[in-house]
Amino acid sequence: MKNKSIHSDAKALFGDFCPEFITYTDDILFEEIWRGEVLSLRERSLITIGALVAGGHVEQLSYHFKLAIENKISEAELVAVLTHLAFYVGWPRAVDALQLAQKMFSDEPKY
Repeated sequence: MKNKSIHSDAKALFGDFCPEFITYTDDILFEEIWRGEVLSLRERSLITIGALVAGGHVEQLSYHFKLAIENKISEAELVAVLTHLAFYVGWPRAVDALQLAQKMFSDEPKY
């Protein structure tokens, strides 16, 4: 069974500035790669967050934290992943990611 469709914010970010990049992002990355059948969306979210934290790409994490929540990763699991990563990718990178996650979860409406 195919995973649900995912689209990036590329079109909203760039408009008509770089149409090929938007096509590659939405059609190749998020339609072909993310919809592959071997890994689940949940697994892909965990891998992507790990790679972004390892690379110090904090600016991309907000989008992927939200996507991870959609892909059934809990706040506790996300915190555990980021804490685990601190020992492998560096304390400062984990701190940056944890601060962003804390802000995101504190900003979410509580029901």
